[in-house]
Amino acid sequence: MYIQVRLLKGFSEPLTYEVPQDWGAQNLIGQLVRVPIKTQLRSALVLKQFANLPSNNTFTIRQAHAIEPFPSDPHYTKFITLLSNYYQVESLHFVKRVQQFLVEKEMDEQVAGIEPLEERKKIILTDEQQKAVDFLAPYLENPTFIATVLHGVTGSGKTEVYKQLIEKNFMLHKNSLLLLPEVSLAIQFETLMRSQLRSDIPIFGFHSATPTKQKRLLWHALLTSQPIVIIGVHLPILLPLPNLGLIIIDEEHEIGYQEKKHPKVNSKEAAIWRAHIHNIPILLGSATPSLTSLYNVKTKGWHFFQLKNRFAGQFPKVKTVLLNDKRQRRNFWISKPLEDAMKDRLQKKEQTIIFLNRRGYSFFVQCKNCSFIFSCNNCSVSLTLHSDNKLTCHYCSFCTTVPSQCPACKQGESQFIKKGIGTQQVVSILEKLLPQARIARADMDTTLKKKEWQKTIEDFHAGNLDILVGTQTITKGYHFPNVTLVGVLWADLNLHFPVYNAAETTLQQLIQVAGRAGRQREESLVIIQTMIEHPIFSFLNEIDYVKFFNHEIEKRKEISYPPFIRLVEIELKHMHESTVDNEAIQLMTILLDAYEAINPDMMILGPAKPPVHKIKNTHARKIYIKGSSIQEIIALFHSVNRTRFRSQIFFTPNPVS
Repeated sequence: MYIQVRLLKGFSEPLTYEVPQDWGAQNLIGQLVRVPIKTQLRSALVLKQFANLPSNNTFTIRQAHAIEPFPSDPHYTKFITLLSNYYQVESLHFVKRVQQFLVEKEMDEQVAGIEPLEERKKIILTDEQQKAVDFLAPYLENPTFIATVLHGVTGSGKTEVYKQLIEKNFMLHKNSLLLLPEVSLAIQFETLMRSQLRSDIPIFGFHSATPTKQKRLLWHALLTSQPIVIIGVHLPILLPLPNLGLIIIDEEHEIGYQEKKHPKVNSKEAAIWRAHIHNIPILLGSATPSLTSLYNVKTKGWHFFQLKNRFAGQFPKVKTVLLNDKRQRRNFWISKPLEDAMKDRLQKKEQTIIFLNRRGYSFFVQCKNCSFIFSCNNCSVSLTLHSDNKLTCHYCSFCTTVPSQCPACKQGESQFIKKGIGTQQVVSILEKLLPQARIARADMDTTLKKKEWQKTIEDFHAGNLDILVGTQTITKGYHFPNVTLVGVLWADLNLHFPVYNAAETTLQQLIQVAGRAGRQREESLVIIQTMIEHPIFSFLNEIDYVKFFNHEIEKRKEISYPPFIRLVEIELKHMHESTVDNEAIQLMTILLDAYEAINPDMMILGPAKPPVHKIKNTHARKIYIKGSSIQEIIALFHSVNRTRFRSQIFFTPNPVS
């Protein structure tokens, strides 16, 4: 017996080895083995298995050395094959990612979770919660694929449903997988579950902040088929998972489930396939479910449950304020109603969250004499001004001090004007307006400093801060009992981005941040400041969110966007702009020549420059394909001989940002 393998690291061509007789006649395809390369042993993935060598073989065939210990997931090869076909990358890519953490070096700095806020106590479920649990429990006992959407308003106790189902699944000696859209939330949930689930349930975090030692302990648990709970973002869905019995996707609407680097795997989509393949239930929870999930409830028989009531407190009142009304205002960015509301909260010793989806001091600096804008040399973006007088690129981290004169017209610094607003500037404005207030900020700049970030959150929770200024980091997951005011400074900002789902993602974000108010208070207020009036502002009441589906879905149908069609993004990248320009046109021509033979109803758009078309001196162009069938689009992509292109070419189904 012989096998053909690909090394996980090193030589890229397939290699052939003889199977030792004592391995028996087992199926080795998809397994990892150790094979000799010169004087070393290397890990390799088995691609093929065959009884006899070709008659014209001229090479000396060496024996494989050993089978790598690998968790016994009978569905793993099928899942990885499906994933590699969907994203048009080799299955080896995903196996490498799984194996990589086993050889990682231990990190010196660990990310600490937030201390448990409450110890385990007996929770009596509401009727709404119990209905969801009772519906799903039989599908744990008699495994069946069933997709269920849990629409729970903020503070309604979706987590209690998750906990009940995880404990029931553990009693059946099965693994549970809980996915969150970002690492900070995964850390928070891991801490919460450790304090509130049964003490005998092993809980493992598996994400970029998990220490290598913990990852290896997780691997050992998988090898020995122990029933466990795995909490993470992208990595867990790629693991071989014996006895998988339940998948839960929290904040299922979040675009963070799609990875930022190619291949841009969407962990939520991958989890749904995995539930299909393992024939198990999957629960997708959110206060603002995605339009695609709600559409699947309408058209694909997905089940739907609602938690309409908060455990404590009341829903906040929502007030919209147009920023173009400048009457009686001390600063453009802080309307009179918002300033008055903050003063009222300070007097009552209640807390405020101010939300802005931009960090830094201001968006960009421009010379008013010649209109020159300070931009990054490496990326096609303007540099963001920070309060230390530094101009920073948020894509490549290039940083420079604001010069004393304009590089273009040589006019002095007095001619520079600062446009837009960032979190640092908001803090500066508030410190002048409310000198007695204790103010801190929470954005990407501060969350990268993990100890400072943790202290800020703990101080705010303990009441040692009055106002927290933040970006999307604070829009979900956190429970601050004393917050009775949320102010959104520029609510329509993201509506102007050139993406088809801008209205959906903007509304979701606004409802999520508004949900931080009134978690344990009877009266609270959300003030939405906006430059323009827009239909989404009529759906800001959480209970009305589902009505937004009916409003938006008709628009998607009219202009043929998901969920009515399949959308694929093809991205070309190269260091030389002329190369990527020419090859994008060549690729477009090939696709146009081939698509009629596959399906003439497809639509091919592009090539076009994306809004940020250069990052770290690498230029990008994009082509989009719309069609009714993803397999037909994949077949069209297969008509392209990618080896003739010098540009990197990436295939992303259902791009969400």
